[in-house]
Amino acid sequence: MNSLAQRLRDGHALPVLAIVAVLIAVWYLGAIWLNSQRIIDLYEADEDMKGKWTTSDLIRDTLSMNRPVLPAPDQVVMELDRSVLEVAPTSNRSLLYHAWVTLSAALVGFGLGALLGIALAVAIVHVKTLERALMPWVIASQTIPILAIAPMIIVVLGSIGFVGLMPKAFISAYLCFFPVTIGMVKGLTSPEPLQLDLIRTYSANEGQIFRKLRWPASFAFLFPSLKIAVALAVVGAIVGELPTGAAAGLGARLLAGSYYGQTVQIWSALVLASLVAGLSVAAVGWAERITMRRMGGRA
Repeated sequence: MNSLAQRLRDGHALPVLAIVAVLIAVWYLGAIWLNSQRIIDLYEADEDMKGKWTTSDLIRDTLSMNRPVLPAPDQVVMELDRSVLEVAPTSNRSLLYHAWVTLSAALVGFGLGALLGIALAVAIVHVKTLERALMPWVIASQTIPILAIAPMIIVVLGSIGFVGLMPKAFISAYLCFFPVTIGMVKGLTSPEPLQLDLIRTYSANEGQIFRKLRWPASFAFLFPSLKIAVALAVVGAIVGELPTGAAAGLGARLLAGSYYGQTVQIWSALVLASLVAGLSVAAVGWAERITMRRMGGRA
């Protein structure tokens, strides 16, 4: 037991658990505060409860409302249990089914955005004209709110026959390509001038410089960019589901919960979306460790 406690103190688990505990405590306090006025109004309207309720009554009832302003963490956990563990994953009632619909679009968009970002970065680094002409447009593209451009993307792609997964994937790709482009430009230009001079003394051409020096050096910048991009891809897929009134996906669950005032359903979908994004980032981190280990770097 002492060795376990020592490992927790020496590692990252204990600080993370402490922050999680504080967030849960704040969440409970927020639920009590935001839901209390509705409960007090109910007490005042009930002759049997008027002037007779206690603080413990108020706390208990604020944390067990059917349609709370802010659901308590245990209500979200119970909803996740009902919608994840108690129904088949292929059922339309399963949050896992909706999470997979969103994740599939996010992964396609992540792949497209990553490829586009890498291609743009390679072009910008090797063609100086593109650095001056293209980079300002790459930066300016992110000033457009995604909620404003998403309906236009869906309408335009729908008019040429792209429906279902692909419009959401394009929205995800739109969010993904920017951090990958910026990270790869930084990574490809990270080799020192002395390193470039040295490799040129061996008569290396631009292709060899790219393969032997620029590309390996960019990995330290590529993977952090990919972690940001994959999280943005999940956001983009959810945003892409909102304007279409989609029947499946976490965005659809958010819409349905909003329409019917099911705040517990909304929060359970939000929690699962954050878990999906977190697991996606962890998967990229796992790929980074494997890649760096194979390249002889620190895992």
